[in-house]
Amino acid sequence: MDKFYIITNSMKDPDFKISRSVRNYLMEKGKQCTTQENTVESAMRSYKYTNASLIPDDVDCILVVGGDGTLLQACRDLVERDIPLLGINLGTLGYLAEIDQKSIFPALDKLILNEYIIERRMMLEGIARHQRKVLMKDLALNDVVIGRHGRLRIINFNIYVNGEFLNAYNADGIIISTPTGSTGYSLSAGGPIVSPEASLLLITPIAPHTLNTRSIVLPEDATVTVEIGEEKDGSRDGTEATFDGDTSILLSGGDQVVISKSAKSARIIKINNISFLEVLRKKMSTQ
Repeated sequence: MDKFYIITNSMKDPDFKISRSVRNYLMEKGKQCTTQENTVESAMRSYKYTNASLIPDDVDCILVVGGDGTLLQACRDLVERDIPLLGINLGTLGYLAEIDQKSIFPALDKLILNEYIIERRMMLEGIARHQRKVLMKDLALNDVVIGRHGRLRIINFNIYVNGEFLNAYNADGIIISTPTGSTGYSLSAGGPIVSPEASLLLITPIAPHTLNTRSIVLPEDATVTVEIGEEKDGSRDGTEATFDGDTSILLSGGDQVVISKSAKSARIIKINNISFLEVLRKKMSTQ
């Protein structure tokens, strides 16, 4: 690799010391490197950390300085560019951003020598509808969460798979996640841990009001439709669909969110010979 682009979470690297040291190191090695130093204010625009239009067409690799959350947002911001990303983690051990501060320069050397692999990560496409009107369409690398908005209450959900009724839930919410997202919110809600190399959908209810509700694993070609039940008191806008904890849309009784595997995918660079199981073991040992 010869041409790099650095995306920085200014909250994790406020003085851009690490980002600039990475840029300087690469330039000393004769490589091209551009740094996008976004402020917190710019992160509140239509993109989070990455203005895709500023990235040159010939960039070989994007280095994301921050953590799993920063890399997650960068993947969504850059999904149309299909450029491989490497996460540099400035926080605790991450599932996505595998390079810590101690191993930055050895990792850069491996990139220069083309000693790496690129993993394709499945993404979800979600379409929120009111009757036949599309309210919102977005992508998610981790999950689409449909939960309550505002006051505390139980939500009634009807779940359909490929147009066939599956089950009705009374719960605080429903999580539809990818294998990558299985170690996120879905795990906290009692869902299974799935290898990120798999390609499937997970349905995990949040605090279901029943004793026999479990997560459901579906094949990658399944289409899941979540229909919001009508409010008993006639109130509206009490439910919200959220994509990767970022973009969201308010929903009313009768609205639907249709979720399926996206034709787009994220490209994540892996440098270390650390398996998912080893990362998982280290995570478990720190709990």
